[in-house]
Amino acid sequence: MQVITSRANLAVKRIRALQTRKQRVATNQFFVEGIRIVGEAVDTKGSIETLVVAPDLLTSEYGHELVRRAQENGIAVLAVSADVFRGLSDKEGPQGLGAVVQQQWSTLEQCDPRAGLCWIALEQVADPGNLGTIVRTADAVGAAGVILLGPSADPYDPGALRAGMGAVFSQRLVRASWEGLIAWVREHGSSMVGTSDAAALDYREAAYRRPLVLLMGSEREGLSAEQQAACDDLVRIPMVGRSDSLNLAVAAGILAYEVFDRHYPVQRT
Repeated sequence: MQVITSRANLAVKRIRALQTRKQRVATNQFFVEGIRIVGEAVDTKGSIETLVVAPDLLTSEYGHELVRRAQENGIAVLAVSADVFRGLSDKEGPQGLGAVVQQQWSTLEQCDPRAGLCWIALEQVADPGNLGTIVRTADAVGAAGVILLGPSADPYDPGALRAGMGAVFSQRLVRASWEGLIAWVREHGSSMVGTSDAAALDYREAAYRRPLVLLMGSEREGLSAEQQAACDDLVRIPMVGRSDSLNLAVAAGILAYEVFDRHYPVQRT
Protein backbone atom coordinates (compact mmCIF):
# COMPACT_ATOMS: atom_id res chain seq x y z
CA MET A 1 0.00 0.00 0.00
CA GLN A 2 1.14 3.52 -0.77
CA VAL A 3 1.63 5.44 2.47
CA ILE A 4 0.31 9.00 2.62
CA THR A 5 2.85 11.27 4.28
CA SER A 6 1.20 14.69 3.96
CA ARG A 7 -1.36 16.07 6.40
CA ALA A 8 -2.61 18.24 3.53
CA ASN A 9 -3.79 15.19 1.57
CA LEU A 10 -7.48 15.65 0.69
CA ALA A 11 -8.57 12.29 2.12
CA VAL A 12 -6.72 13.02 5.35
CA LYS A 13 -8.28 16.48 5.62
CA ARG A 14 -11.76 15.00 5.19
CA ILE A 15 -11.14 12.54 8.00
CA ARG A 16 -9.72 15.22 10.28
CA ALA A 17 -12.82 17.37 9.63
CA LEU A 18 -14.91 14.64 11.29
CA GLN A 19 -13.63 15.96 14.61
CA THR A 20 -16.33 18.63 14.26
CA ARG A 21 -20.01 17.90 14.78
CA LYS A 22 -20.92 19.98 11.75
CA GLN A 23 -18.97 17.68 9.45
CA ARG A 24 -20.25 14.54 11.17
CA VAL A 25 -23.81 15.73 10.58
CA ALA A 26 -23.10 16.72 6.97
CA THR A 27 -21.53 13.36 6.06
CA ASN A 28 -23.36 11.08 8.52
CA GLN A 29 -19.93 9.63 9.30
CA PHE A 30 -17.56 9.58 12.25
CA PHE A 31 -13.97 8.61 12.97
CA VAL A 32 -12.91 6.16 15.67
CA GLU A 33 -9.43 5.08 16.64
CA GLY A 34 -7.93 2.36 18.74
CA ILE A 35 -7.64 -1.38 18.28
CA ARG A 36 -10.44 -2.31 20.68
CA ILE A 37 -13.09 0.04 19.31
CA VAL A 38 -12.21 -0.68 15.68
CA GLY A 39 -12.40 -4.37 16.55
CA GLU A 40 -15.92 -3.80 17.87
CA ALA A 41 -16.86 -2.12 14.61
CA VAL A 42 -15.53 -5.07 12.61
CA ASP A 43 -17.04 -7.74 14.88
CA THR A 44 -20.50 -6.13 14.93
CA LYS A 45 -20.35 -5.47 11.20
CA GLY A 46 -20.49 -1.72 11.65
CA SER A 47 -20.70 0.18 8.36
CA ILE A 48 -17.00 0.89 7.96
CA GLU A 49 -16.22 3.14 5.01
CA THR A 50 -12.44 3.23 5.31
CA LEU A 51 -9.88 1.66 7.63
CA VAL A 52 -6.99 3.99 8.44
CA VAL A 53 -3.71 2.32 9.36
CA ALA A 54 -0.27 3.67 10.24
CA PRO A 55 2.09 0.74 9.60
CA ASP A 56 4.84 2.27 11.73
CA LEU A 57 2.54 2.54 14.75
CA LEU A 58 0.47 -0.65 14.44
CA THR A 59 2.33 -3.35 16.37
CA SER A 60 -0.60 -5.49 17.51
CA GLU A 61 -1.09 -8.83 15.75
CA TYR A 62 -4.83 -8.51 16.40
CA GLY A 63 -4.70 -5.08 14.78
CA HIS A 64 -3.06 -6.55 11.68
CA GLU A 65 -5.70 -9.28 11.66
CA LEU A 66 -8.42 -6.60 11.65
CA VAL A 67 -6.77 -4.99 8.63
CA ARG A 68 -6.67 -8.34 6.82
CA ARG A 69 -10.33 -9.03 7.62
CA ALA A 70 -11.32 -5.59 6.40
CA GLN A 71 -9.47 -6.08 3.13
CA GLU A 72 -11.09 -9.50 2.65
CA ASN A 73 -14.49 -7.84 3.11
CA GLY A 74 -13.74 -5.25 0.47
CA ILE A 75 -13.28 -2.32 2.87
CA ALA A 76 -10.95 0.39 1.64
CA VAL A 77 -7.71 0.73 3.60
CA LEU A 78 -5.88 4.04 3.79
CA ALA A 79 -2.23 3.80 4.86
CA VAL A 80 -0.72 6.90 6.43
CA SER A 81 2.54 7.81 8.10
CA ALA A 82 2.88 7.95 11.86
CA ASP A 83 2.93 11.76 11.72
CA VAL A 84 -0.27 11.92 9.67
CA PHE A 85 -2.03 9.50 12.01
CA ARG A 86 -1.03 11.54 15.04
CA GLY A 87 -2.67 14.51 13.32
CA LEU A 88 -5.93 12.54 13.20
CA SER A 89 -5.64 11.22 16.75
CA ASP A 90 -6.72 12.83 20.01
CA LYS A 91 -4.84 10.26 22.10
CA GLU A 92 -1.39 10.14 23.57
CA GLY A 93 0.42 7.15 22.12
CA PRO A 94 -2.01 6.31 19.28
CA GLN A 95 -2.12 2.66 18.24
CA GLY A 96 -2.10 3.29 14.51
CA LEU A 97 -5.56 1.97 13.65
CA GLY A 98 -8.73 3.93 13.00
CA ALA A 99 -11.86 3.78 10.92
CA VAL A 100 -14.31 6.06 9.17
CA VAL A 101 -17.74 4.63 9.93
CA GLN A 102 -21.30 5.44 8.89
CA GLN A 103 -23.55 6.62 11.70
CA GLN A 104 -26.50 4.38 12.48
CA TRP A 105 -29.74 6.01 13.64
CA SER A 106 -33.19 4.53 14.17
CA THR A 107 -36.66 6.02 14.53
CA LEU A 108 -39.07 4.91 17.23
CA GLU A 109 -41.24 3.34 14.55
CA GLN A 110 -38.37 1.01 13.69
CA CYS A 111 -37.87 -0.08 17.30
CA ASP A 112 -39.51 -2.91 19.25
CA PRO A 113 -40.33 -1.69 22.79
CA ARG A 114 -40.02 -5.29 24.01
CA ALA A 115 -36.46 -5.65 22.73
CA GLY A 116 -33.71 -6.03 25.28
CA LEU A 117 -33.98 -5.42 29.00
CA CYS A 118 -35.31 -1.88 28.59
CA TRP A 119 -34.80 1.38 26.73
CA ILE A 120 -33.04 4.38 28.27
CA ALA A 121 -34.46 7.78 27.28
CA LEU A 122 -32.38 10.89 27.96
CA GLU A 123 -33.76 14.41 28.04
CA GLN A 124 -31.28 16.88 26.55
CA VAL A 125 -28.14 15.15 27.84
CA ALA A 126 -25.38 17.71 27.40
CA ASP A 127 -22.12 15.99 28.26
CA PRO A 128 -20.62 13.59 25.65
CA GLY A 129 -18.80 11.65 28.37
CA ASN A 130 -22.04 11.07 30.27
CA LEU A 131 -23.77 9.98 27.07
CA GLY A 132 -21.02 7.56 26.10
CA THR A 133 -20.95 6.07 29.60
CA ILE A 134 -24.72 5.55 29.54
CA VAL A 135 -24.51 3.84 26.13
CA ARG A 136 -21.81 1.56 27.56
CA THR A 137 -23.95 0.77 30.62
CA ALA A 138 -26.96 0.10 28.39
CA ASP A 139 -24.90 -2.45 26.50
CA ALA A 140 -23.68 -4.03 29.75
CA VAL A 141 -27.19 -4.69 31.09
CA GLY A 142 -28.60 -5.84 27.76
CA ALA A 143 -30.74 -2.78 27.07
CA ALA A 144 -32.05 -2.37 23.54
CA GLY A 145 -30.84 1.17 23.03
CA VAL A 146 -30.76 4.82 23.99
CA ILE A 147 -33.40 7.38 22.99
CA LEU A 148 -32.24 10.99 22.76
CA LEU A 149 -34.90 13.63 23.36
CA GLY A 150 -34.45 17.21 22.23
CA PRO A 151 -31.06 18.89 21.70
CA SER A 152 -28.44 16.42 22.82
CA ALA A 153 -24.75 15.70 22.94
CA ASP A 154 -23.52 13.72 19.96
CA PRO A 155 -23.04 9.99 20.66
CA TYR A 156 -20.45 10.01 17.86
CA ASP A 157 -18.41 12.78 19.52
CA PRO A 158 -14.86 11.59 20.25
CA GLY A 159 -15.46 12.02 23.99
CA ALA A 160 -18.63 9.94 23.84
CA LEU A 161 -16.90 7.26 21.79
CA ARG A 162 -14.03 7.02 24.28
CA ALA A 163 -16.45 6.69 27.20
CA GLY A 164 -18.59 4.17 25.32
CA MET A 165 -15.70 1.82 24.47
CA GLY A 166 -17.39 0.54 21.33
CA ALA A 167 -20.89 0.11 22.78
CA VAL A 168 -22.16 2.52 20.12
CA PHE A 169 -21.94 -0.41 17.68
CA SER A 170 -24.25 -2.69 19.69
CA GLN A 171 -26.87 -0.21 20.90
CA ARG A 172 -29.63 1.30 18.80
CA LEU A 173 -29.56 5.08 18.88
CA VAL A 174 -32.84 6.91 18.44
CA ARG A 175 -33.61 10.60 18.00
CA ALA A 176 -37.15 11.48 19.06
CA SER A 177 -39.35 14.23 20.39
CA TRP A 178 -41.04 14.06 23.78
CA GLU A 179 -44.42 13.86 22.06
CA GLY A 180 -43.18 11.02 19.86
CA LEU A 181 -41.88 9.07 22.86
CA ILE A 182 -45.16 9.41 24.75
CA ALA A 183 -47.13 8.22 21.71
CA TRP A 184 -44.80 5.23 21.28
CA VAL A 185 -44.98 4.29 24.97
CA ARG A 186 -48.79 4.47 25.02
CA GLU A 187 -49.23 2.65 21.72
CA HIS A 188 -47.27 -0.35 22.97
CA GLY A 189 -48.38 -0.32 26.62
CA SER A 190 -44.88 0.26 27.91
CA SER A 191 -44.22 1.46 31.43
CA MET A 192 -42.00 4.44 32.10
CA VAL A 193 -39.97 5.08 35.24
CA GLY A 194 -38.42 8.50 35.80
CA THR A 195 -36.16 10.00 38.44
CA SER A 196 -36.52 12.97 40.77
CA ASP A 197 -34.82 13.90 44.01
CA ALA A 198 -38.27 14.89 45.32
CA ALA A 199 -39.94 11.55 44.50
CA ALA A 200 -41.60 9.69 47.36
CA LEU A 201 -40.69 6.24 46.04
CA ASP A 202 -37.24 4.73 46.64
CA TYR A 203 -35.80 3.35 43.40
CA ARG A 204 -35.63 -0.12 44.99
CA GLU A 205 -39.40 -0.12 45.53
CA ALA A 206 -40.53 0.43 41.94
CA ALA A 207 -42.05 -2.38 39.88
CA TYR A 208 -40.08 -1.85 36.62
CA ARG A 209 -42.71 -3.64 34.55
CA ARG A 210 -41.57 -4.52 31.04
CA PRO A 211 -41.64 -3.35 28.30
CA LEU A 212 -39.88 -0.52 30.07
CA VAL A 213 -38.43 2.91 29.42
CA LEU A 214 -36.10 4.48 31.98
CA LEU A 215 -36.47 8.25 31.65
CA MET A 216 -33.56 10.40 32.82
CA GLY A 217 -33.60 14.21 32.96
CA SER A 218 -30.91 16.60 31.81
CA GLU A 219 -27.87 17.27 33.96
CA ARG A 220 -28.98 20.81 34.83
CA GLU A 221 -32.77 20.71 34.92
CA GLY A 222 -33.82 17.11 35.51
CA LEU A 223 -37.29 16.09 34.32
CA SER A 224 -39.96 18.72 33.75
CA ALA A 225 -43.26 18.60 35.66
CA GLU A 226 -44.96 17.31 32.50
CA GLN A 227 -42.41 14.53 32.11
CA GLN A 228 -42.66 13.54 35.76
CA ALA A 229 -46.46 13.37 35.51
CA ALA A 230 -46.23 11.07 32.47
CA CYS A 231 -44.20 8.44 34.37
CA ASP A 232 -45.85 5.35 35.82
CA ASP A 233 -43.38 5.55 38.69
CA LEU A 234 -41.18 8.41 39.80
CA VAL A 235 -38.26 7.28 41.93
CA ARG A 236 -35.46 8.83 43.95
CA ILE A 237 -31.98 7.56 44.68
CA PRO A 238 -31.27 8.23 48.37
CA MET A 239 -28.28 10.38 49.31
CA VAL A 240 -26.92 11.20 52.75
CA GLY A 241 -23.92 13.39 51.90
CA ARG A 242 -23.73 17.11 51.18
CA SER A 243 -24.09 16.74 47.41
CA ASP A 244 -27.61 17.44 46.21
CA SER A 245 -27.48 15.36 43.02
CA LEU A 246 -25.76 12.43 41.35
CA ASN A 247 -23.92 12.42 38.06
CA LEU A 248 -26.38 11.54 35.29
CA ALA A 249 -24.41 8.52 34.09
CA VAL A 250 -24.10 7.21 37.65
CA ALA A 251 -27.85 7.60 38.28
CA ALA A 252 -28.67 5.86 34.99
CA GLY A 253 -26.32 3.02 35.92
CA ILE A 254 -27.94 2.53 39.33
CA LEU A 255 -31.41 2.27 37.81
CA ALA A 256 -30.31 0.09 34.91
CA TYR A 257 -28.66 -2.41 37.24
CA GLU A 258 -31.69 -2.43 39.53
CA VAL A 259 -33.76 -3.51 36.51
CA PHE A 260 -31.09 -6.03 35.56
CA ASP A 261 -31.09 -7.47 39.07
CA ARG A 262 -34.88 -7.87 39.01
CA HIS A 263 -34.97 -9.74 35.74
CA TYR A 264 -31.66 -11.60 35.79
CA PRO A 265 -30.98 -12.42 39.46
CA VAL A 266 -29.01 -15.55 38.54
CA GLN A 267 -26.40 -13.33 36.89
CA ARG A 268 -25.11 -12.09 40.25
CA THR A 269 -21.44 -12.83 40.94
